Amino acid sequence: MRKNIVIAGPRGRMGSEAVQMVLAEPSFNLVACIDHKASSISSLAEKAIPVYQNPEECFYATEVDVLIDLTVAEASYHHILIALQQNIRCVVGTTGFTNEQLVEMKLVAKENKTGIIIAPNFAIGAILMMHFSKIAARYFPDIEIIEKHHNQKVDAPSGTAIKTAEMIKTVRESKAQGHPDEVEVLKGARGAQDDGIHIHSLRLPGLVAHQEVIFGGEGQTLTIKHDSMNRKSFMEGIKLSVNQVFHIDELVYGLENVLDLD
Repeated sequence: MRKNIVIAGPRGRMGSEAVQMVLAEPSFNLVACIDHKASSISSLAEKAIPVYQNPEECFYATEVDVLIDLTVAEASYHHILIALQQNIRCVVGTTGFTNEQLVEMKLVAKENKTGIIIAPNFAIGAILMMHFSKIAARYFPDIEIIEKHHNQKVDAPSGTAIKTAEMIKTVRESKAQGHPDEVEVLKGARGAQDDGIHIHSLRLPGLVAHQEVIFGGEGQTLTIKHDSMNRKSFMEGIKLSVNQVFHIDELVYGLENVLDLD
C-alpha cells in the first residue's frame, strides 16, 4: 500500500529535493505540501498537488499517513503537535528545537501513540561517522569537532555536532562542572563547548554539510570525517525513516536509533 505523504517546506533546498524523492518513489504518494507562502509552486501545480499555508486545513482536507517536515524549528514544532494529535506520523529534519519543545513533542507522541523520528542528519554516512566517534571516544579523551555548513544555515553549532557530542558523552566520564546537557556558547567566537568537547562552526557559501571529529592522544591523532556534497545524500535516510516510523509509537531522536549498528 502506498503511503500518503505531506511535505512541509517544499521551497527549501532540502524540501525541494524531498519532493523529487517522494514523487520518484513508487511506494510513496505526495498528496499535499505545507508552505508559508500562499502562491502555488509550479512543479507541484503541474501535478495537481495542493499547497496549504494552514497545517490544520491540510490535514483536514487530505488523508495523510506521514508528515515530512523540513522547515524551521518554530514552524516545525507547530506542525508536529497538530500532526501527532491527529495520529499522523512525522519524519523531521529540522534542528534548533529547545529542550522544552522536545519534551512537549515527546509527551504528545506518547499520549497519541504516534511515531515521530527527528534526525539532525539523514545522511547514512554521517550517522556512521557519529557512531564511530562514539566508539573512538572510549580511547581518546581529547576531542574537537569541526562542522562546516552553507551560509544560510541558521543554527550554530549544528544539530549533528551537538548530537555527536551527546553520543560521545555517554561513553566517558563528564569533564564539565555544570549540567551534563549544557552547551556553553563561546563568546567572541562561533562555536561551543559541551562537556569539554570544543565545537567549531564554519558558515560559508559553497558548502553543504561537513563534519570532522578529531581525537588527540600521545603521539597520534585520529580524524573521522563525513562530507555531504549535495542534498541527495539525505534522501535515503528520509526514505528509510518514512518506512521505520510505522514501527514506533513514540519520539525517537537520531537516525542511529532505527538502524542496526550493533
